[in-house]
Amino acid sequence: MLVPVVKVPTVEIAGSADRFPVRRIFCVGQNYADHAREMGSDPTRKPPFFFTKPADAVVSTKARLAFPTKTHELHHEVELVVAMGRGGSDIDVADALHMVYGWGVGIDLTRRDLQADAKKLGRPWDMAKGFDFSAPLGPLVVGAPPSTAAIGLTVNGQPRQSGDVTDMIWTVPEVIATLSTYVRLSAGDLIYTGTPAGVGAIQVGDTVVGTIAGAEPIEVSFAAQV
Repeated sequence: MLVPVVKVPTVEIAGSADRFPVRRIFCVGQNYADHAREMGSDPTRKPPFFFTKPADAVVSTKARLAFPTKTHELHHEVELVVAMGRGGSDIDVADALHMVYGWGVGIDLTRRDLQADAKKLGRPWDMAKGFDFSAPLGPLVVGAPPSTAAIGLTVNGQPRQSGDVTDMIWTVPEVIATLSTYVRLSAGDLIYTGTPAGVGAIQVGDTVVGTIAGAEPIEVSFAAQV
């Protein structure tokens, strides 16, 4: 049997025919105080916690996705995403932004019912967070991410989430520095940096649009399960 050829997942780069190769996807949990409260947590400045998604969970804008199986509560979470151009371990906060290739607006799709069951039973979140096409991401803007910018999400044109990235509990440089104490970051890594309040359900037929000022939106729609 021949060894299979596996393609590396890639992400669009705004204004370029090149594409950014994705190595790993890391996500920060509850990095906005208002979202932490709506999830029933204390939004004090505790150390950030992380979970992962597979690299091939990324999907480009304008995609029409099959509604995920095994869930009756698919939720949207709009997020600022940073793409690492360089990496390392124990990165200093002051050096963190120099490691960033670019940034964009993404959506952390979540099977909320599976996540709730996993929390209750003390089990991993993998099947709640890391399923197929669970990390939509718009084209990357080359350069450091903004420290202040409006962030929002609509479903079928109706506002669901709104805020500003300045509302993050942990800034992007702090997130990168902290994550690098757990793993050695490398070029190609994506970091989803948390979501503001207003997360909610997506239904079959819905169109979801995530925005951050200064970046191209991410838009995905959902067809029936196949």
